[in-house]
Amino acid sequence: MIERVLVVGFGSIGQRHLRLVRELLPNADIRILCRTAVEPVPCLANGCFSSIDEAIGFAPHIAVLANPAPFHAPVGESLARMGCHLLVEKPLADCSAEALKLTQACSSAGSILQVGYNLRFLPSLRHFKTVLDERRMGNVWSVRCEVGQYLPSWRLGTDYRQGVSAQRALGGGVLLELSHEIDYLHWLFGDVDWVGAVLGKQSDLEIDVEDTAHLTLGFAPRDGMRTIASLSMDFIRHDTIRLCSVIGTHGTLRWNGVANLVEFFDSREQSWQVLFSESPELDLSYRAQWRAFLDCVTHAKKASPEGSDGLAVLDIIEAARQSDAAMGQRVQIKRSGT
Repeated sequence: MIERVLVVGFGSIGQRHLRLVRELLPNADIRILCRTAVEPVPCLANGCFSSIDEAIGFAPHIAVLANPAPFHAPVGESLARMGCHLLVEKPLADCSAEALKLTQACSSAGSILQVGYNLRFLPSLRHFKTVLDERRMGNVWSVRCEVGQYLPSWRLGTDYRQGVSAQRALGGGVLLELSHEIDYLHWLFGDVDWVGAVLGKQSDLEIDVEDTAHLTLGFAPRDGMRTIASLSMDFIRHDTIRLCSVIGTHGTLRWNGVANLVEFFDSREQSWQVLFSESPELDLSYRAQWRAFLDCVTHAKKASPEGSDGLAVLDIIEAARQSDAAMGQRVQIKRSGT
């Protein structure tokens, strides 16, 4: 039985995780670990800690790491060594070296490590993957992916300049903060062999990180076909967008992550067909993610996405930074831990 739960970090995502885990484990003893004292103790929690030593003394069965990415590995390693299973918010860390330490600590301790790329649990994206896997659109020729939202509008009522997304020291910038796209492209199309990238700060936002990234990803060949994807990510557009279009032999398959919609343009019919449509519900994918994590812990199953998936994303991000420094030249992916 899962009796003791630790929530590390208590920003907006930590508060969401507290609410969901209380819903799913109503009788658990749930504590918060936060460097700044949380007073009064939130009604859904049983108490708060301000040091990792106190948290380890609590001996949690599971923990969710919702603190800034640069602090995931140090806290996660300490918890993993005592056998605690981890759900780690994306990205897994702020660099491959730290992520590798965390994955190795979990592997050595036999602790389950699931990475919080919750879009994988969104029914619309899962349907999109099913259509691709069934090859209903024939061979994949090209992939075009785009995500963007104006950073000051992300969390209304807060100062964007104080948030994680805006600060390099806290793991901000579009590559890390919007790395969902890199993860799901890796999930859909397999390993990335090389990347070309141009990064920049285009806006007058008061941030010290990149607000725009343009990536070209070359995937390992499948069935003799080599898929190329273009990915644009930004903090600057006022019309929120999350789209992935796959161009294939028989037409174009499109996922709209904002509208929760999957459509197919049939080359024979010369028209768009709706394959999946569902009213967006903000907690849906997070709740499904939690259920999958709890199922893995309860039945000793392998997590998905697991630590190696989070590590693969960071390898791609580091290659993208190297490519940008080399004026956009292609950089081969160096896979950590292999």
